[in-house]
Amino acid sequence: MRRPLTCVEICAGAGGQALGLALAGFVHVALVEYEEEYCNVLKLNRPEWNVICKDVRNFNGKPYKGVDLLAGGVPCPPFSIAGKQLGKDDERDLFPEAIRLIKE
Repeated sequence: MRRPLTCVEICAGAGGQALGLALAGFVHVALVEYEEEYCNVLKLNRPEWNVICKDVRNFNGKPYKGVDLLAGGVPCPPFSIAGKQLGKDDERDLFPEAIRLIKE
């Protein structure tokens, strides 16, 4: 029997992407979300999920080495043409955190 594919998801929000991944067969070993209200929604809807309510900047990916997928809906306003396009100077730029977690 094949083992299920595993996933760590950052910037999980209220779980839309997570639900899609779960339907595709991924098992979430961790979902990281900063907003407490979203964390509560995730925990209420999927109590079996390991929801970690903290800033992704403070999340250590090393214990999850070997997962099959790092997923995330990192904020796009730092680069969006609809925003101020501050890029790396925007405090919401979490792309470097995603790269850090990939390395970890």
